Amino acid sequence: MANNDLSIDLEELRYLQTIAKRPRVLSFISSEISNLEKQLKDAAPVAPTPTPTPTPVSTNQKVAAEPALKYTTLGSFSWDQDNDKVKIYVFLEGVDQEKVQAEFNAKSVDIKFHDVQGKNYRCAIPNLNKEIVPEKCKVLVKPTRVVITLVKASKGNWLDLHFKEDKFKPNLDKERDPMAGIMDLMKNMYEDGDDEMKKTIAKAWTDARSGKVADPVNKYG
Repeated sequence: MANNDLSIDLEELRYLQTIAKRPRVLSFISSEISNLEKQLKDAAPVAPTPTPTPTPVSTNQKVAAEPALKYTTLGSFSWDQDNDKVKIYVFLEGVDQEKVQAEFNAKSVDIKFHDVQGKNYRCAIPNLNKEIVPEKCKVLVKPTRVVITLVKASKGNWLDLHFKEDKFKPNLDKERDPMAGIMDLMKNMYEDGDDEMKKTIAKAWTDARSGKVADPVNKYG
């Protein structure tokens, strides 16, 4: 039965209730009125719960790019060694151990010191004299200096921290002319020698080219 019909029936029963005299009739009418009121209540549409409108999130927000850090290169430091380790001493005050970034590789070291009295510093050796053991190396911050400990991959003495190609080692490339390696060696000796050495090598060089001396190395070897 439609809600409209139920409402009409309910109104009519309420009217009959006002004119009825017999108790039994009044009880029956009251019961029907209650029944119709319940039906009307159950049939009433339930208002839907409003769905919360999600707050729109802007996807056009620009994230500021983090500026690249600038570093002051620490080119001056001291070092010493024993048979197993090399220690580099960087004299820098105000360094925070937590703000030190260390990168050790087999043949290189790159240490960065952040926020040292408002500045960033860097100590890097891109080509070490010999190989190290990266996982055993460490950085220790002290009040007035920083100690960088490098553990040698093989025991022995280092002539320098930096790798330097031995200019006095002849080139042993088998495909090259043997004389070319000797001439390269003489050239390197000439560049690093004193005036007397340069004069002697220049004469030997000239004689070798003119054929006066068959083997310039035998004369000065």
